[in-house]
Amino acid sequence: MGYLIFGLIVLSVLIFIYRYYTVNARCEEVGQEVTWHTFWHKPELYEMITTPERGTPSERHLVSCLLASGFKPTAVYHDLMIESDNGKTTQIDIVVATDAGLIIIEVKDFAGWIFGKGNQEYWTQVSGYGRYKNRFYNPFKQNEGHIKALRGLSPQMATLPMYSLVVFAGDCELKDVTFIPHDCYLATFYRSVYAVYDIIESHPLARYTDRWEVANLLKAAVDRGGNIYLQEQHVYDIHDMLGTNRRYE
Repeated sequence: MGYLIFGLIVLSVLIFIYRYYTVNARCEEVGQEVTWHTFWHKPELYEMITTPERGTPSERHLVSCLLASGFKPTAVYHDLMIESDNGKTTQIDIVVATDAGLIIIEVKDFAGWIFGKGNQEYWTQVSGYGRYKNRFYNPFKQNEGHIKALRGLSPQMATLPMYSLVVFAGDCELKDVTFIPHDCYLATFYRSVYAVYDIIESHPLARYTDRWEVANLLKAAVDRGGNIYLQEQHVYDIHDMLGTNRRYE
């Protein structure tokens, strides 16, 4: 009996080692961050959602965390692009389709202290012990534009519950962020998955009239997000909005 138990332990250790190195190699290949969760959740699921060249590392890491927490690959959409009637483009980091509706996630990578109010046009990042200050567009207003673009895709999307979640990744501290709008949520990266589940649990079931339509619309937006021409157009639209293409220094 003792030899049998010893043999099973050795076999389990060998399987664990083999699994670790094969998963690690595959994660490096597809650009997925290696975590303890990754060991149990195959990189192939991650590959159904995104690729190494899409979005930021923080966005892709959040995709991994959502998968690890139990979301199916068919519920998570990364790097979406929507074209509006006026020819402008809107880029969305992540959309999670849930029983409570759609959760639209904007991921920000910042260091330092973050100051801002939900009703302000711009927020402020302070770093370098106060030596460096950077103003950036209110991410809730940015996500408001994303939700508006999604609502314009179909009559069903126009009435479907949608919730805005802004996630701050990086070595930053939400020093003074207040007056968060209704149906909007703010989280640090390591509380972001908790925030997603809290949104789901604190709201009633959404009335989907056609789940397939929603899935197809979101999938089409993901496909557009991988279109090189639309990516270039989106960058141009951002520069045009900020006016950087009209500055000569």
